[in-house]
Amino acid sequence: MINEHFSWRKRLKSFSYAFAGLKVLMRNEHNAWIHTAAAICAVAAGLLLHISRVEWLAVFIVIGMVFAAEIFNSSVERIADFLTTEHDERIGKIKDLAAAAVLVCAITAVAVALFIFVPKVVALLA
Repeated sequence: MINEHFSWRKRLKSFSYAFAGLKVLMRNEHNAWIHTAAAICAVAAGLLLHISRVEWLAVFIVIGMVFAAEIFNSSVERIADFLTTEHDERIGKIKDLAAAAVLVCAITAVAVALFIFVPKVVALLA
């Protein structure tokens, strides 16, 4: 595979695999539904509150970060479940670490949302 020549057709085909992965995520991972709802709320709030370009950048970065973390977490869980169906404390810790990564990203996203949206809502209500 190392000596394989570059092919545009194969590069384009790789996008179909990536979109298939997104389809698996959205069909099978319930937490992805929660992330989607939160992302829709953040975008709606951004539109309603007319956030700046830099604020939009922060919102989109954290949305992408949370989804990427969820995808990695789901991948780790599936690999671990494929390796063994028996309870293994080591695999449990690996799964916990992957879930913690999603939690850290989600907390960061909430902090960014609070930083951007709270002052705007307070100013609107004042």
